[in-house]
Amino acid sequence: MVGRKNTGMERRYPIGAEIVGENETHFRVWAPKAKKLAVMSEDKTYPLAREAGGYFSGTADCGAGAHYKLQIDDGAAFPDPASRFQPEGPHGPSCVVDPFSFKWTDANWRGVKLASQIIYEMHIGTFTPAGTWRTAIDKLSVLKESGITLLEMMPIADFPGRFGWGYDGVNLFAPTRLYGTPADLRAFIDCAHALGLGVILDVVYNHFGPDGNYLGAFSDNYLRRGQENEWGDPINFDGKNSGPVREFFVTNARYWIDEFHFDGFRFDATQTISDDSEEYIIGKIGRAARAAAGERSIVLFAENERQEAKMVRTREQGGDDLDGLWNDDWHHAAIVALTGRNEAYYSDYMGCPQEFVAAAKYGYIYQGQPYSWQGAPRGSASLDLKPEAFVSFLENHDQVSNSARGDRTRLQTSPGRYRAMTALLLLGPWTPLLFQGEEFGASTPFLYFTDVGDEPLREAIRKGRLEFLSQFPSVASEDMQSHLAVPDEIETFNRCKLDWSEAKKNRTLSHLHQELIKLRLEDSRLRLQSEGGIDGAVLRSQSFVLRYLSKEKDDRLLVFNLGNREDLTPAPEPLLAPPSDCDWEILWTSESQRYGGPGAVDIATDEKWILPAESALVFRPRRRSKPRRQPKKR
Repeated sequence: MVGRKNTGMERRYPIGAEIVGENETHFRVWAPKAKKLAVMSEDKTYPLAREAGGYFSGTADCGAGAHYKLQIDDGAAFPDPASRFQPEGPHGPSCVVDPFSFKWTDANWRGVKLASQIIYEMHIGTFTPAGTWRTAIDKLSVLKESGITLLEMMPIADFPGRFGWGYDGVNLFAPTRLYGTPADLRAFIDCAHALGLGVILDVVYNHFGPDGNYLGAFSDNYLRRGQENEWGDPINFDGKNSGPVREFFVTNARYWIDEFHFDGFRFDATQTISDDSEEYIIGKIGRAARAAAGERSIVLFAENERQEAKMVRTREQGGDDLDGLWNDDWHHAAIVALTGRNEAYYSDYMGCPQEFVAAAKYGYIYQGQPYSWQGAPRGSASLDLKPEAFVSFLENHDQVSNSARGDRTRLQTSPGRYRAMTALLLLGPWTPLLFQGEEFGASTPFLYFTDVGDEPLREAIRKGRLEFLSQFPSVASEDMQSHLAVPDEIETFNRCKLDWSEAKKNRTLSHLHQELIKLRLEDSRLRLQSEGGIDGAVLRSQSFVLRYLSKEKDDRLLVFNLGNREDLTPAPEPLLAPPSDCDWEILWTSESQRYGGPGAVDIATDEKWILPAESALVFRPRRRSKPRRQPKKR
């Protein structure tokens, strides 16, 4: 996977600074607004030659580590739009980087596929006390031991300020200096691969951040003015001069895959990307990323609020060739089941068994039905898609922060119900995602924090955050809003840093997650996910069953009860019946004292089923050792 250092004027990418010889770097920039363009480095100026289509290119006598800016028309100078590193942040000079100076050790790494993954969303700045890639490396073996297989890194494109979520990036090719150097990021991924962990990157291709974006100095066509989405002007993917803009983003994806060996992408908020081109930009980016990966397999999935299932269909089917989609439906149903809070965007969810049975069989719960919260149908038909294509979660960065105080899910419900729902998440046929610290029951919050901009911008962000959260009646009161964390305060950021000592304190929750993941990945039937078939049924108002089918009498029966103790008499549900000549035996239960439960009990007898309160149980068939009990004469 390590490329050869190019020679002469050959370039790997159409834009940016590339070292082409000893103390010689070639620059190429799209700047149609400029009449002249020059590289300013080390008090020297190197004019670039104009090319067709608004490009400028040329070489300068500088090498790795050189700082530079691009001067427009003998006037102001700005960072490179495709800068590979901004050591002083987005307002400072760009830095020439030699991608070949890092010696990779992952030549035998073959990549990842979505099936059988346990995804782990992480924010590097809060993952460890120091918040760097180097310190995060020390925790990789811990994640591996817990059963995690695929890391999803929150955005790292550089942004101004001391801290932030990363969704306001402005230097899309520059790993933020807040977490270390480009070499540090490469080392993190290389170490992850050595342990068998994949790493995908959350990319924001729907907007640029409000501070530090100098693209407008080079071209007026990066954005579509006057057509704002919720974060500002959308990116111009299909208007005037959109060709070089599309090239910019396609190149960005190729760059992350090729030069940093990322194993794929999570595309942020694709519902806000407007593109009427013949080839939708996310599909084009994804295909280019796969080509850049070569023989390595990569994973591509998207966040899409409209629940457009076509994104995971093939291009021949009119789709975009992605592997998966985030499933907000599953999350919303789960939160209502756990908390009873069906307000704001939870309004159309009941947290009832039928929702989880539907999600297990069909992915999205809403596939075009009326959705009262938005006053319109929600979703699109996805009955033909495998449940593995849907990424489900109890927590992610958005949803934890939207609990106002950033409370973790386990702190908003009862221990028994939380154990049961965690079992459903990790044993269901969808692809599960955990948010950092969830695997050991972290109590640290995850709040909205950002250090972007001047005081007027910060005040606008504070106001916008309050307005967003006010959609929840439980948060809209003046008293509650007065206690919300201020996004730009350093204390807000520091409160979100994981406390790794909790991994030992919360052993019951660590055991719960680790052993559920082990069961999912190693059990002869569960590891096959939906292969062989899956069915489900509602038992009572708070209980339901999922059954993984098998032709070899290797079925698995998952029984969930989110309410009070249930006596299942009568039990007119055929999914509860074991395969012929078999009885059910308990393979796993959330009632185990190892997880903080009251202790396992035998719930299935020849006479009736008894479901413990707030519990989850997994059964496997066992050959009957004695004759089946005969019915009483009546």
